[in-house]
Amino acid sequence: MKLDRFVRTVIAVAVILAFVIATAALLFISEAALNVWDRLKSGPPALMYAYVAVMLLLAVTALWLTWRLVVRRKIAPGRTARAAPLTRQEIEERIREADASGVDVSSARAELEELATRKGAIQLCFFGEISSGKSSLIKALVPDADVEIDVVGGSTDAVSEYRWRNDEGAEILLVDVPGIGGGDGELSTIAANEAKRSHVVLFVCDGDLTRPEVQAIQSLLAFDKPLVLVLNKADRFNAEEQAALMQQLLERIDAAGGEPQRDHVVAVTAGGETDVIERRSDGSEETVRRERPADIGVLVVAINRLLEGEATSLDARRERAVFKMAAGRLADAETAYRTQRSEQIIRSATRKAVIGALAAISPGTDILIQGYIGTTMTQQLCALFGAAPRDLDIEEFLSMSQSRVGRALPLTLAVAGNGLKAFPGIGTVAGGIVHAVAYGLIFDALGRSLVLTLTRHGELVPEAAAKEFEEGISEHLEAGVRRIAKMALDEN
Repeated sequence: MKLDRFVRTVIAVAVILAFVIATAALLFISEAALNVWDRLKSGPPALMYAYVAVMLLLAVTALWLTWRLVVRRKIAPGRTARAAPLTRQEIEERIREADASGVDVSSARAELEELATRKGAIQLCFFGEISSGKSSLIKALVPDADVEIDVVGGSTDAVSEYRWRNDEGAEILLVDVPGIGGGDGELSTIAANEAKRSHVVLFVCDGDLTRPEVQAIQSLLAFDKPLVLVLNKADRFNAEEQAALMQQLLERIDAAGGEPQRDHVVAVTAGGETDVIERRSDGSEETVRRERPADIGVLVVAINRLLEGEATSLDARRERAVFKMAAGRLADAETAYRTQRSEQIIRSATRKAVIGALAAISPGTDILIQGYIGTTMTQQLCALFGAAPRDLDIEEFLSMSQSRVGRALPLTLAVAGNGLKAFPGIGTVAGGIVHAVAYGLIFDALGRSLVLTLTRHGELVPEAAAKEFEEGISEHLEAGVRRIAKMALDEN
């Protein structure tokens, strides 16, 4: 009880002293300010204006320095998150900026170059799962075309184009692509990319949509692709079954995020040949191949309606889709560049940490012994990912990581020692090298944890980065011990 009263008394005295000091400081500042103001008023106007300008400049500088030190600067939102479609000027500017930064932009530029070569005819892409009858539909539209059709699913393994003229006499390119859903994922990717480059996608199915088909439709709708859903082999269903299936397909498109229109969902029969079993008069059976008549009139009508007066709109929508594809290619290239460059930054910092530890000889548990290296590495990685952290964020991240280093140091030294056993003939220098390897492992784990955090959050979040470092340090130690041990031996 006495202690409690004593503490309260001390606090009361401290409050009184703080009040007295604050009051005295306020009176002193007020008196000084009034004296200065009176002298400025009695002096030349130019002196007063100059004095006020200098004071404003000092105040702005102080506020700016405080903001730089304390206020967290948010990175700009990712370009891929823009709500508005990309324009040609925007994507070309992004490509130039990325190229100037050292990013490989060849893939993104190739998309724009491919777009330039496709000016002219409208392109309709026949897209769908294998064995849905895409090639047979093209053959029905262009009987003279040399279309390869095989009863074995997946016979189309390349992109082919066939010229067709509609009722208006307009020349249209029918694009046949490999079927999706086969064993070759690369062919499915080629088909999806070609569909995104075309003006209109004719999505061919032969029944209710499967989950992969729904996912493919969602992907195409995300690129704002005009889409006609073609139910092929409709002669297998009676009128009632066909009507129910068509309604179900409309509902599938609606659930996928599209705008279902009845004239954009058509039922056709591509025709071709089919095997029919005939029974002879003697009771024996014989398999006979017969022609199936094609019924694609509603598909032709749907295509003509879609193209009527929309050529300009289709061109614009196709361009936006290609720009979005180019942006995706660019984002992939930027990710690859960040991965490569972050590896270089981490290796450089790790090497410097190893050299510093070898030079210092004596071991330590404080990662901030080499604080300059840690700060520089953090700043470089943040700049690489477009983050602009406060100086306090960097200090907090390194301080929080430092506390975790102390707990992980025994494990780090053990891993370093085991890693050095793979290099025979080290002899008596092993003790100093163990600590150098341990330092290198810590910096390597620190950098990789920071990269993970920047990738996930887009900015430096000290708590998340330090937690990532603590949780992943064991994995990082095991993965990098041989490489860093060799680095330490080379430097030694």
